[in-house]
Amino acid sequence: MEKIKTATSGYLMLLVVFLLLIFGVAGLIMLKSPLFIVILLLAIFFTIGFTVINPNKAVVLTLFGKYSGTIKDNGFFWVNPFFVRRSISLRARNFDSEPIKVNDKIGNPIMIGVVLVWRVSDTFKASFAVDEFQHFVVVQSEAALRKLAGIYPYDNFEDHDAEITLRSGGEEVNAELEKEIIERLDIAGIEVIEARINYIAYAQEIAQAMLKRQQATAIVAARFKIVEGAVSMVEMALDQLSEKQIVELDDDKKAAMVSNLMVVLCGDREASPVVNTGTLYQ
Repeated sequence: MEKIKTATSGYLMLLVVFLLLIFGVAGLIMLKSPLFIVILLLAIFFTIGFTVINPNKAVVLTLFGKYSGTIKDNGFFWVNPFFVRRSISLRARNFDSEPIKVNDKIGNPIMIGVVLVWRVSDTFKASFAVDEFQHFVVVQSEAALRKLAGIYPYDNFEDHDAEITLRSGGEEVNAELEKEIIERLDIAGIEVIEARINYIAYAQEIAQAMLKRQQATAIVAARFKIVEGAVSMVEMALDQLSEKQIVELDDDKKAAMVSNLMVVLCGDREASPVVNTGTLYQ
């Protein structure tokens, strides 16, 4: 468990060391006693304990293998020279992962990446609970990303019942990813500020096939709308001709008219008109 430690002011100890040096040098010159050599060595030894802690930095202290505490105050301090000191940054950091290949819920290979904003919140866990907490963040973030990809499909082309997909899930998917990463990094004393998917695409080996499938789906949807509109227009045309009694059409002529209109309205190319110079029935 993290313990906050208060250190002695470095300026006060600097004055003490300065006085010891003056006393030792003066005594050695005037009295020439070996005792003053010990005082000089003691003053030099005390200088090992000086430490400077910059803003958003912390120093973890251990004494002969035992955790003694963490100094989070900023400034110039003095600590026991026997303390082993480890500096840890408390600043927010970014981890922008390279896209990794994973399988989605259906088994399709996809490329997915994450951007993570994090910082150290518990210096004891970061120092002693895991080995190299920065590497731990990278590995566990990618592991959480792989797990998330296995929960949701990339899209709903194959899984039509899927309400949430990786491509369109947005904040819900990012919230699930952030929750998973928080659980994994808690052991290392890491606070997750934000986690979100920053890249997602089909893997290269199936990208072309999936693109063609998406295009085909779009074409089918467009054709459906075209046919739906064409049927409405043909129905309106027949109703208007009948209502205004412009021309009387039997069933055969109505069928021919419907066929011609559907070809014109649903065709990929512009229609080429044919002028009939005979009668209506020729």
